[in-house]
Amino acid sequence: MNNQYVNKVTDLTNPEKNVIYNMTHEEAVECVRSGDAEKVRKIDGQFSLVSVEGKTIRMARSIGRPMRYFIAKRPGGPELVIAERIDTIFEYLRKEGLDHQFHPSYTRMVPAHYITKIELLGCPDPNPVYQRFFKPERNKLPKDPSEIGVLYIGTVYEEIKKWLRMHAVSGPVGVTFSAGIDSGALFLLVYQALKELGESPSRLKAFTLSIDGGGEDLAQARKFLDDLGLGLFLEIIEVTYSSLDWKKAVRIVEDYKPLDIESATMNLALMKGIRSLYPDWKYIVDGDGGNENLKDYPIEENPELTIKSVLNNLMLYHEGWGVDSIKHSLTYSGGLSRGFMRTYTTGASLGFESFSPYTLPNVIEVSEGIPFIDITGWDHRKLYELKGQIVSEGIKAVTGITMPIFPKRRFQHGAAPADTFRKHFPEKEISYRKEFLASYE
Repeated sequence: MNNQYVNKVTDLTNPEKNVIYNMTHEEAVECVRSGDAEKVRKIDGQFSLVSVEGKTIRMARSIGRPMRYFIAKRPGGPELVIAERIDTIFEYLRKEGLDHQFHPSYTRMVPAHYITKIELLGCPDPNPVYQRFFKPERNKLPKDPSEIGVLYIGTVYEEIKKWLRMHAVSGPVGVTFSAGIDSGALFLLVYQALKELGESPSRLKAFTLSIDGGGEDLAQARKFLDDLGLGLFLEIIEVTYSSLDWKKAVRIVEDYKPLDIESATMNLALMKGIRSLYPDWKYIVDGDGGNENLKDYPIEENPELTIKSVLNNLMLYHEGWGVDSIKHSLTYSGGLSRGFMRTYTTGASLGFESFSPYTLPNVIEVSEGIPFIDITGWDHRKLYELKGQIVSEGIKAVTGITMPIFPKRRFQHGAAPADTFRKHFPEKEISYRKEFLASYE
């Protein structure tokens, strides 16, 4: 009698969403199957990949491509269900009559920058094993912000050119544009890249969200572009306060972190506005990841963080506390690996393909090489000023343009008047949690 469990893998991911420049999808899967971290690191682009070899399953992803999984139990053995979204897993289990096993907290997110290995052995299945494939060297760059800017922005620029040349080869390109440092730099880099590649800059638009005709971003965007003689690229997306729907954002993002849902709600409104005007628009360039790269978040607003924890931990803002930490969420991963869903899912839900160059390993590798401690001497003020110095120097070197720099402001705080914003969103995280869980009641 054969007492061996029969294991099954159901992969519901879509390989066509990967953007890989230097090898085929099959070759990239082979890199993952090998379990060789150096080979996986050589995959150039954005990806979520699955390899199956007997009972051994390996998965790997970059920040820009989500991937989740769930182990269901059938009489004959375990079934690993892999998908981009939690609700996709639930719907599959429901159709298979296995939804009684499901709870959203039982799903797992593959953490970015790791090979996640699972052995489907039966009962019980062991915990996954994580092997880091991306570990940039910290503090290797010179202390000069000008030199850093040339390298950092130069790398972002090369990634944009590569994307335009090898992927977004035709059709219009929109930049979600608040005129902050990240979106301002991206707009100018895409503009420069189109010209360098012999493309018409008329492919480009800067989309700025305005709620009920207000918001500080609108005035900022106008001034930024008008000062550079580029005002014709601005397109204002005006939506009403009543159209903001944080509950829908919760269900699309499949998360409940207040800041992420606030941002996602605004991005969803912006994407809806663009879609209503342009039914066939596909490519959107977004600045998500720029704050994480240059560690430009107000540390004082998060009681869990200190400047020492931020500057001493590799990619803390990108990955959270790390897969070996008790604070790591198995359901959600951590840092931008988790938070990027605020951008990715809201665009994808309306048929857009988002591209955030700051999330790419080649760019993060440069940013992690910045000697933040030596430059700032643990001074918060110097840390917050450093981003503007680095980016403006880099933009000047790459494009010849002196970029306007405005004070930092979160996307969700710049699109609407402050009183409108405060009225719309719940005060406590529990409200977001309840709305998310209500999807599966």
